[in-house]
Amino acid sequence: MSGEDSYQRTEHAGALDLHFADWMVRLSAGVSADVLEDLRLAAVLASNAVGKGNVCVVLADWVAEPIGSRDALGIHSTHYPNLAKWVKSLSATPVVGRAGEFKPLILDRSYRLYLHRYWVYEGELASALRAKARSPKRSINDGLMEDSLRRLFPDKQGEELNWQRIAALAAVQNGLTIISGGPGTGKTFTMARILALMVEHAHGQRPAIALAAPTGKAAAKLRAVIQESKAGIDCSNDVKARIPEETSTLHRLLGARGRASFRFNKDNPLPYDVVVVDEASMVDLPLMANLASALKEDGRLILLGDKEQLASVEPGAVFGDICEAAGANTFSPAFRKQARRFITHGLPANEQNITPLAGSAVMLARNYRFGGRSGIGVLSDLIKTGEGRAALELLKGATFKDISWREVPSAERLAHALEQSVLKYHSGYLRADEPAEAFALFSRFHMLCALREGPYGVTAINRTIQELAARRGLMRRQGRWYRGQPLMITANDYRLNLFNGDVGIILQDPETASLRVFFPTEKSAFKKVLPGRLTAYEAAHASTVHKSQGSEFDHVLLLLPDRHSEVVSRELVYTAVTRARDRVDIWGSEEAFIAAVARRTHRVSGLTDRLRENGE
Repeated sequence: MSGEDSYQRTEHAGALDLHFADWMVRLSAGVSADVLEDLRLAAVLASNAVGKGNVCVVLADWVAEPIGSRDALGIHSTHYPNLAKWVKSLSATPVVGRAGEFKPLILDRSYRLYLHRYWVYEGELASALRAKARSPKRSINDGLMEDSLRRLFPDKQGEELNWQRIAALAAVQNGLTIISGGPGTGKTFTMARILALMVEHAHGQRPAIALAAPTGKAAAKLRAVIQESKAGIDCSNDVKARIPEETSTLHRLLGARGRASFRFNKDNPLPYDVVVVDEASMVDLPLMANLASALKEDGRLILLGDKEQLASVEPGAVFGDICEAAGANTFSPAFRKQARRFITHGLPANEQNITPLAGSAVMLARNYRFGGRSGIGVLSDLIKTGEGRAALELLKGATFKDISWREVPSAERLAHALEQSVLKYHSGYLRADEPAEAFALFSRFHMLCALREGPYGVTAINRTIQELAARRGLMRRQGRWYRGQPLMITANDYRLNLFNGDVGIILQDPETASLRVFFPTEKSAFKKVLPGRLTAYEAAHASTVHKSQGSEFDHVLLLLPDRHSEVVSRELVYTAVTRARDRVDIWGSEEAFIAAVARRTHRVSGLTDRLRENGE
């Protein structure tokens, strides 16, 4: 497995992988030694795959490959077995089953091996989404729809097809709608008007609509955009009043009670007619499966996201898999015929086969924020299409003033470079008194790191910024804490109702004169927490690109390592660049940058295939 589309093929087993394999072997006592050896290899790969972000492992990809960690695995073979022998061995054990069986490992017809819980999550999600896509289309009043679409989504000059209007027409009728597009393509703008359209077609009723996002900061951003968009919607004040503004994290929406326990589920569905999820590319497989299972039978699901972004930190690339299964802008003949009434030009015919999710996904391509005059827009397009050398030349040229390139300083010179170029951007929020002021200043600039550890990793960078700020008198510690200190939650805390990715800033509480961590809420307010009550957090003067998803900053500095790294991919660079509203600076190695843009990350799953199945 090589080339652009690749995934990490390492079998360097961690302790958890080895313990899992040992457990599977113990449960299979009584079978022959060679069968147990084949089982051990498969079990290590299946466990290791999940740790690498994959949902399963494809055994066929490993057939006859040399085994690089024989000593750790405690085996005699030098190569992985041939497929027929491997499958026969696994079938002879009591721990590997087929679809429908309750066994720790599940092997499907395509020789994908799953941990049982991920097989179940994937199956439940595929079944729920297919059911939503097959659900009867909502009836519409053609006359009212024509008026609403032309008023809410007027044709724009130079646009042959109004894809926002098409997305709205699909969303009002469908049980499942996926809207994908990069920053500036108007996803949330479109969503606000879809909500107005739904309210107008509810015949005076108030549809129960939930607005959600994976993290608190993404939910707060969704709320702000909906509020801002409402002012410009061409509809009555009564309709505007019925458009919801309250947003929630998905965990709060589902009523999280623990890592895998939710108040709302298949037996106690969510009380909403429509659930909208923004930043859906960040949602992992277990959470998306729990959400889909908790929808009402006649409830509608609308997913907004950018399929080109990094997938979630946890296993799966769910949004990308769903978009691939649906086929962007692939519509049935019936929908194309209906759409002719509401759009200037007819929808193009589809050459590919119609899948169960056909008509559910609309891709928004036109960028209204980053046009041809924006370096960020041109740069992100080049990165998205894998043109690393052209992207580098653009960065180094003088055509655009909102992007720049700098050869990354050596590890020894990095602290000096940060002091000269970056420290000034941190002084504002470190000196702020009020939470709103602190967060506004914090969002003006942010440094994103590709790596977590090493001299160019976020851990070292945060430590360096703290040391520089202390030297300049920008911060004074009170024990572990200091005013202006930004913290990011790194694990869900159900006790405090804080979730992975939430960012808080430590400020003096005027009511107690002591330090508190202030977190923005979805209601444009702040909650405060004693710093000592936090259990899983890290400094957030800088953050990894993964942790920046769902955020936007005026100015972004992307710090890449000084040499090639498998971690740095096209999706990572694209995600970092598109976090910026006004300016992007990239520090890196030319050779490593070009290699990164050429490298695509592929996560292994069977979700796309299962979504394309026509069965229940």
